[in-house]
This record gives sequence, structure tokens and C-alpha cells, in this order.
Amino acid sequence: MSSPAPRLAYIDATAGIAGDMLLAALVDAGADLDRIQRVLDALVPGSVRFVRSDVDRGGQRAVKVDVEVLVEDPPHRTWSSIRELLERARGGEVPEATIDLSLAVFGRLAEAEGTTHGVPADEVHFHEVGALDSLADVIGACEAWRQLGVTESVGSVIAVGSGRIRAAHGDIPVPVPAVARLALGWPTVAGELLPPRAPGPGHDHTHPHAHPHTHPHAHPHAHSHEHAPDVVPDADATLPAHARGGPHEHGGRRVPPGVAPGIGELATPTGVALMRGLASSSGPQPMLTADALGVGAGTKDTPGRPNVVRVLVGGPVGPSAALPADAHDTPTAAVELAANVDDLDPRLWPGVIDELLDQGALDAWHTSITMKRGRPAVTVHALVREGSKEEAARLIMDRTGTLGVRRHRVERLIRTREFDEIEVRGQRIAVKIARDHDGRAVRREPEFRDVAAAARALGISERAMLDLARESAAGLTDPAP
Repeated sequence: MSSPAPRLAYIDATAGIAGDMLLAALVDAGADLDRIQRVLDALVPGSVRFVRSDVDRGGQRAVKVDVEVLVEDPPHRTWSSIRELLERARGGEVPEATIDLSLAVFGRLAEAEGTTHGVPADEVHFHEVGALDSLADVIGACEAWRQLGVTESVGSVIAVGSGRIRAAHGDIPVPVPAVARLALGWPTVAGELLPPRAPGPGHDHTHPHAHPHTHPHAHPHAHSHEHAPDVVPDADATLPAHARGGPHEHGGRRVPPGVAPGIGELATPTGVALMRGLASSSGPQPMLTADALGVGAGTKDTPGRPNVVRVLVGGPVGPSAALPADAHDTPTAAVELAANVDDLDPRLWPGVIDELLDQGALDAWHTSITMKRGRPAVTVHALVREGSKEEAARLIMDRTGTLGVRRHRVERLIRTREFDEIEVRGQRIAVKIARDHDGRAVRREPEFRDVAAAARALGISERAMLDLARESAAGLTDPAP
């Protein structure tokens, strides 16, 4: 039985991200909102209703998904109660993948909030995040992701906003504490440098986009933030000289030199948790042939800054994209990792290779090289799936001591492979069968590990056992292609 074709996704959060915006983008990309509604009804019957509308954001068409709460005074929930709600749904109408994704996202939120407030994650009261509307955002986005069949994903740098906002605990900087913690290890951008002030006396430099900056994601979440529009970030003394200049005006306000004005909060905790829970890695858009584009809108419409999240979904690029996957789900696109090492005890290399393979690498090997000043060294290579590249790279660094790992995406023309089993003199031996594109078996090779074990058991040489196994494998019947 062949595995589903690979589906790649790219989440563009360069204008910020919130849970309702990502949900709307995924619906616009093709997820079925009625099916998402049925999932929520199975978890919290008669409590929420999704309403879709087409809107304009900064001159762009986008989809807005609002959540109507149908019950009064919805309960606040702890992480443990949310986890119990999802776990109880297993085996019912809610797909397992949706449950697993939702647990991962809420788990990240709980850890971030718990660390922020100094309490165990299980005791975190989510308040608005645990309320019905935000439960709908998280679970709805996870169900939409499942429907789109995404197998590999990349997320952009996240625009978190800038300035300060008033929250339940007082005046706090952007990004708020939960977002700052959720974004650890992920690229973010706060504001952007304004053009340098033109020199010369009497030259009044006024920013050309003098529009008021209002909070773009007016959606309830854990902090009940109220945007303080007249607060701007402190000047950054580390800015390059050409960018500093003198004070200037922006929207009628005096702004410190060289610094973008406070534009408020662009990323919510729910939005960042969804990015971290759904996207396999961060980076630029991967090579893909997009067949769907979703544009999800936030509540506010700020002139000159389209308040949207975009999602691209499609298949891999290249001739190998059309090849079928084999019985063991060998992908036709992968990531090759490589690192040069000149100070590892040679006796340790077999263990490094074995550990990479045990962790799920598609292949792992090392080659001899000569480095600068004639030093002998080794390059270790690992071929891994897109979603495993971070973990495999960390393993290489931990086991070899290298300070860096190169990585690049590769496309592979592969023959599909499957396994059969033969019996030779009472010994069972696995046989790898390679098939061409028309399904014709082009090679049958006994697994040498089984051959060696059978040779020891029978007390004969490995070479003799291999000849016997190959003869037996050649007699395997094969259905017509």
C-alpha cells in the first residue's frame, strides 16, 4: 500500500500571526470549515459557531473566520483539563492526528505560561486562551492542517511587533512574556529601521506613511492586552550611524532617531504556539509547486500594512516529485547534512553512524578528506527527512564535537523498494526487492545481517551462505507489472 504523496506548506508570518488568522488562511487554502465545525461540536457540543466572511486588508482580499460563543460565562480551564478533554475524545469523531497536534500546541502554551508565572504547567489557568473561542482557534487550525494533508512544513520569521502595551499585570513590552518564550529558537523581527534622516538645515523629515498604528490582532488571548498607541520603544544606541539621525515625526508623534514607532502586538501566544507546533522548521519558502494559497485576516485593517497570514500548500519540485513512495515511505526529497571533523577517535565513528541510522536517518556514512595544512579528517554525512533535520544535526554536533553542520535539500530519483522473506536450510533471511518505475523487480538482494547470522548458525562461511541466499531469492515469484 503506497503512502500519500508529500504535501509541503509554508506559513508566512512576516506581518504577524494570531490563531484566528492562521485558521482563516488554512480555510482559504481549502480546509472544510463545516468539517472543522463538526470536530468542535464533538468536543464542546453547542458551544461555538464558526462564521466565515471575505474581507479587505490593506487592499488585499482575505478570509476572516470569527468564532461565536453560544454559551454564557464559559469556564476557565487548566492545561490538565484541556488535555483530559482531548484525550477523552480518542476513538470517537475527532481524528487522532488533530488530537495529537492540539495537545502539542496547548502543551507549548502551558509551558510558556507556567515558566512566565512560576507555576507548574498543569496548574496554568489559560483564561481566555482556554475559553471557547481560543479553544476553537487551536483545535480548528489543527484540524484544518490535518485536512490539507501537510507532511512537511516551514515557517517564516515571525513579526512580533514593537512598543509597549497595557496588560492585566501592568505596562509590558512587546513581545509579551509568553510570546518571547514561545519564540525561543525561532527567528523573529520586532520593528524595522526607518530611512536615514536627510542632512541639511531646515530639511523636515516626515515619515511618508503617517497613519495611526493600532493593535492589528484584536482577538482575545491570555493577556487581555490593551494597546497603548502613544508609547514607542526606546532608541537603540547600537544602530549604525547612518540610521540614527535626529528625532522625526511619525503620525504626529515625536519618535526617537532611527527607530520604528511602536506598532503594538503583531503576534499572539496562540499564533506563535501554532507556528511552533505545526511548522517543522524555520526558514525561507522551500521549493514547492503551490496548488493552494490561503490568506487569513486579522480583525484590524491598518492602512499600508496588510494584516494577514499567508499559507502556501503544494507538492515538491523536480522530476522525482512524481515518483511513487515505496512500502517503507522512502521520500523522494530529503535533506543532506554534512560536517568536517578532524579530532574524533576513529573507533567512535561506527557508533555515530549507527546512532544516526537508529534515529531514523535514511542513510549515513563518512568519507576521508584532507583539510588545511594537510590534516587528515573525515566528513560525516546523513540523509534525513525534512522534519528530522534539526534533531539529526544536533546529534552530529553532540557526538562529534563539530561546531557546525551544513545542510541542503536534495531531490532523489529512486527505485521503490520492499521486503520479502526466504528460508534457507531452516534460516529466515530478509530480501530487499527493488522495483523500476513500471513495477518490474530489477534486483533482489538478501540482507547481509541476516546472511551473517545464518552462516554462524549453520557453521559455514558468509560467502557460501550469501550464494545460497541469492540463489533462493532469484526464485521468488513476482506478479506481472
